[in-house]
Amino acid sequence: MIRLDELVDLLGGEVLGDGSVGVGRVATLDQAGEGDLSFLANPKYLSQVRTSRASAVIVGKGARDALTDRPRIVADDPYLYFARVARYFNPPAQVQGGVHLLAAVSCSVPSSVAIEAGAVVEEGAVLGEGVHVGAGAYVGRGVRVGANTRIAPRVTIYADCVIGEDCIIHAGAVIGSDGFGFARERTGAWVKIPQVGRVLIGNDVEIGANTTIDRGALDDTVIGDGVKIDNQIQIGHNVRIGDYTAIAGCVGIAGSTRIGERCMIGGQAGIIGHLSIADDVVISAGTLVTKSIRQSGVYTANLPVQAHGDWVKNFAHLRHLDALVDRIRALEQRLEERE
Repeated sequence: MIRLDELVDLLGGEVLGDGSVGVGRVATLDQAGEGDLSFLANPKYLSQVRTSRASAVIVGKGARDALTDRPRIVADDPYLYFARVARYFNPPAQVQGGVHLLAAVSCSVPSSVAIEAGAVVEEGAVLGEGVHVGAGAYVGRGVRVGANTRIAPRVTIYADCVIGEDCIIHAGAVIGSDGFGFARERTGAWVKIPQVGRVLIGNDVEIGANTTIDRGALDDTVIGDGVKIDNQIQIGHNVRIGDYTAIAGCVGIAGSTRIGERCMIGGQAGIIGHLSIADDVVISAGTLVTKSIRQSGVYTANLPVQAHGDWVKNFAHLRHLDALVDRIRALEQRLEERE
């Protein structure tokens, strides 16, 4: 447990009410109980604050006087403050260095590195201090992994890829598999183009479970510092993603796309290849991006769900849209001639 005033001394903010109240974990407003610290990020949930059993609440400056009888921490951004408190209460487990007897390690590693059963680390790999390699993971020849990076079970990192410091790679992710590169014979047969680039991943990057990042064909695939990538995402060869961009689940990014810094890409969005996305772009969920985006802003291109019968009728009209435009232009021309 920690007192509210002690927590503010560590993380900032302002205490209103009894600063001696102790809290030991974070919880949602509806699930919180004695000893819990909750947060109000959206004013529409103010009624839940009044009925919550949380010992204290994190609120924004606009809600500082909305509650009169409950201790609270006033913060500029309650959700961000909650995230920092949650990290304080739930620090990552300390890595206990050592190589399991059932691991196969073909290079020297620092004593602070932990390698679990069934993991394979190939010759020429370089692991920094405090790296953790989970059970059954594979680290290929010549791979470099920065200090304190955590590689979950069953991750595969192909040869010569570079992972920065303080990264988290979740189970089943594949880093550095071949990009989808083929040339076509006149007969229709496909000729594979060797993929000889690497994947370069910056510091403080998180990669979700079962995400795949292809190695470059000739140049490298590059993921910048602080990038956050959700589960089941496909990133094609030679893609470059700028610092602090966040990508939600099931996104597909085709090869040679350039994505700027601080972008946010919603779930199930798709970006075709060889496009450029500017810095500070937000792409809504389900959007298909077919052209480069040169300016920051929010971009959306999808249809709301509707009954199948209505969709069929509306699509039938869309099929004849070109003809309808031609008819309107002809009518406009006839009206102009009469004038």
